[in-house]
Amino acid sequence: MDLLQHPDARVLLEDAHLAPAAVQSCPAHLEAFVARYLPRFYRDEQRQHARTILRGKLTGLERKTTEPIATQVGQKRRPLQLFVGAGGWDDQAVLGELRQHVREELADAEAVFILDPSAFPKKGTASCGVARQWCGRLGKVDNCQVGVFLAYAAPRGCALLDGRLYLTADWAADAVRRALTHVPEDVTFQEKWRLGLELLDRARATLPGRWVVGDDELGRCTALRAALRQRRLSYVLDVPCNTLVRELSERRPPSRPGGAARRPLFERVDQWLARQPKGRWRTVTVRDGEKGPLRVKVLLATVQSKDADGWVGPRERLAVLRSCEERPQTWYTLSNAHAARRGEVARVHGARHRIEELLAQGNQEIGLDHYEVRSWVGWHHHMTLSLVALWFLQLERLRLGGKNPGGDAGAGADDLYRVTAAAAARRGSDRCGGQPGAAA
Repeated sequence: MDLLQHPDARVLLEDAHLAPAAVQSCPAHLEAFVARYLPRFYRDEQRQHARTILRGKLTGLERKTTEPIATQVGQKRRPLQLFVGAGGWDDQAVLGELRQHVREELADAEAVFILDPSAFPKKGTASCGVARQWCGRLGKVDNCQVGVFLAYAAPRGCALLDGRLYLTADWAADAVRRALTHVPEDVTFQEKWRLGLELLDRARATLPGRWVVGDDELGRCTALRAALRQRRLSYVLDVPCNTLVRELSERRPPSRPGGAARRPLFERVDQWLARQPKGRWRTVTVRDGEKGPLRVKVLLATVQSKDADGWVGPRERLAVLRSCEERPQTWYTLSNAHAARRGEVARVHGARHRIEELLAQGNQEIGLDHYEVRSWVGWHHHMTLSLVALWFLQLERLRLGGKNPGGDAGAGADDLYRVTAAAAARRGSDRCGGQPGAAA
């Protein structure tokens, strides 16, 4: 049988089909989308530059930095570079509009806020915040910038809401480098979890949501978990396998005859798991996947852990999740949602992959990692414009029924964006043409 005649292949091809009428309407949606954000820029030339950059991020350009975008539309590169690298406009005004837009489209009381530190490898040392630190993309400690990002996942869709550049303690204390990269005086060293908490508080002023998820770099921080409890938010946060816990239902023999049973000793969570009987695991469905329902095994227990100073923390729910593959992956999480069922815990934890997808789409489709700015302002300006552009793509996918012909930014998806951009450019009278503005 021809591969394309296979029933599964026919279903995928049908799902990827886009009618010409759907593509033809993209330019009008782009123009209306961009028009919503332009009032957040102070001057007319800033609004023109914003339109050019937002369109340019969704063309087929190999590099989506300011110079190729300017060249593509026949403009001088210097004004665009200054607009992104040092422009006097307010990122939070633009991102505030983005959050309001996301609220109108996706708001849900059970939505999940996703925190994630993400690294961008850098060869030089002159850019703001560049240091030798852990780079997940490279899987090692290397020269990179790290941003803390916040995403929002709801039943109807997801969006990348905000991002903040992380400065190491050495960087934040270096007056010379701060001056060279124009770091504001009120910016001080903050741990990544504190940056994430600021992003979360800012988003919650506009968006409803119940849950918070994040990786083990954030989840290991007892102060973050305490702050989320104070905010009456439910969390399912990954923790490292060497996290010390004790299960409160266990007891040790009394120290003397006739004495009371004692609480268990603290031990590594992976060692605790190794002695648990198979009967404690339950299989639940997280979501429907491309190859059928995605299922994981879940084991629950009520535990206590210790903070960095050795103090015993409150009761928390340990949820261990294990994939159903031949060589399974295991995640250890702590949660304060004591009444949540296994399936709900697994579903919420599974939302973590959404921010990884969004960051990957941003890198592949709108040039999130394509930047040459060196200043504090430049980094945040670039990220702000990229997040707005990425949101436009999410809206178009929702409008088109979630179809993504390219899967992971393949040729089909790129052609859609290029057609949109070219048509928008032809309709514009200012020659700012070009494009649609982008773990379980």
